[in-house]
Amino acid sequence: MKTLSRDQFAELVREALADLPQEFVARLENVDLILEAAPTAEQLRSSGVHETDTLLGLYEGVPITARENYGFVLPDKITIFQRSIEGICETREEVIEEVRETVIHEVAHHFGIDDAALHEMGL
Repeated sequence: MKTLSRDQFAELVREALADLPQEFVARLENVDLILEAAPTAEQLRSSGVHETDTLLGLYEGVPITARENYGFVLPDKITIFQRSIEGICETREEVIEEVRETVIHEVAHHFGIDDAALHEMGL
């Protein structure tokens, strides 16, 4: 598959975010959504992903379910990795679906839903 431009990929991420239920989007306060080409070695290490594995997205922050006396802090960060996603997809339709799933997955982490629970939900 031919890779998308950064702007085209960003539009897919915006669409995926816009498709989330409004009650979730409204609670994404103090969260930055970042697009990067690929994860850094440090991001792989901190997330427990081996350098030969693929990291599609990453949530860095304090889930809202774990916050106490939370204020005056840097924003949480959700990073979506374009080359990682494009690297596992063969068609534009697959990229669209993978972006959607990755955005949902990382937003779920912001709400305190861990990987085991996401797996049980089929995500």
